[in-house]
Amino acid sequence: MSKSVDYFMAPQSPWSFLGHQRFVAMARKHGATIQLKPADIAKVFSVSGGVPVAQRPPQRQAYRLAELQRWSDFLTIPINLHPTFFPVPAEPGAKLIIAALHSDGTDKALDLAFALGRAVWSEEKNIADEATLIAIADNIGLHGKALLTHSASDSVAADYAKNTEDALKANVFGVPWYRVDGQGYWGQDRLDFVERALAS
Repeated sequence: MSKSVDYFMAPQSPWSFLGHQRFVAMARKHGATIQLKPADIAKVFSVSGGVPVAQRPPQRQAYRLAELQRWSDFLTIPINLHPTFFPVPAEPGAKLIIAALHSDGTDKALDLAFALGRAVWSEEKNIADEATLIAIADNIGLHGKALLTHSASDSVAADYAKNTEDALKANVFGVPWYRVDGQGYWGQDRLDFVERALAS
């Protein structure tokens, strides 16, 4: 019987971006169903002890940059360690992903999630800008204008709030977070364990 994976992510997260394609390929390899859950990581941080990057001690900030470079090199996924548009408000991009889930299904929403991460970390784009969001969606074959309109709907807002509450109930404290068989795995560097869980 195929498994289901809750995938809590945020489109502005470099770690969600770096792990996204490997995770999606892994889930498909094992026939797992992905429950894509863009969540409000700022709210998650506020109740779990996390703090925004700029508020972290210098040594933690420095190590984060070193790790991002290591993983970028290892995975051969180019990233800019100091993107022009970071930090960036997460809600517009997260809600656009949920709108894509509603109208185009999980696979296209996953494509959009990756495109938004790439826009921030590789392409120097502002994913809080409406015209930019429309263009990114259009470029992967979605209807950007219609998606943007739907992203402002009550149904999308309700799903975004529910995803965030689901994250809090699952004891999520960072992203990406993968949940298989009731067990949580934090970070793209834990994907080996996720694969073992999917294969068991």
